[in-house]
Amino acid sequence: MSANRINIKNKRAYFDYEIQEKFVAGIQLSGTEIKSIRMGRAALVDSYCYFVKGELWIKGMNISEYFYGTFNNHAPQRERKLLLTKKELYKLERKTKESGLTIIPLRMFINDRGFAKLEIGLAKGKKQHDKRETIKAKDTKREMDRARKSF
Repeated sequence: MSANRINIKNKRAYFDYEIQEKFVAGIQLSGTEIKSIRMGRAALVDSYCYFVKGELWIKGMNISEYFYGTFNNHAPQRERKLLLTKKELYKLERKTKESGLTIIPLRMFINDRGFAKLEIGLAKGKKQHDKRETIKAKDTKREMDRARKSF
């Protein structure tokens, strides 16, 4: 089925943050948003999650307007509620307050039942020298793969 091929990634997250723990959350969508996601018209860059009265919300996620939508179209940059169990919400809220960690979206996908899901990560920001090390490791891996391919 083509619905399962939707896999929108936040590549910047792995470069800027060190991911410590991952969770899968549902997203509360309205109207034409799911149709835009199924067309692959969403972006997770520069988005983050935060708590308001014990509920987890995502800000900065862009789901483009549905092309065939009329006046019923959604606002592309609106804040959306994330759906997790109370136990997971409590754990995330406690860790963000205690250790100063951040909650960032890693990827969006559509599960087997056709629901849009968001994989979020409990992350710690990388320093500049950590980012340099990441770039250096990628370059050496790429060079080794090229050398292996030529033989």
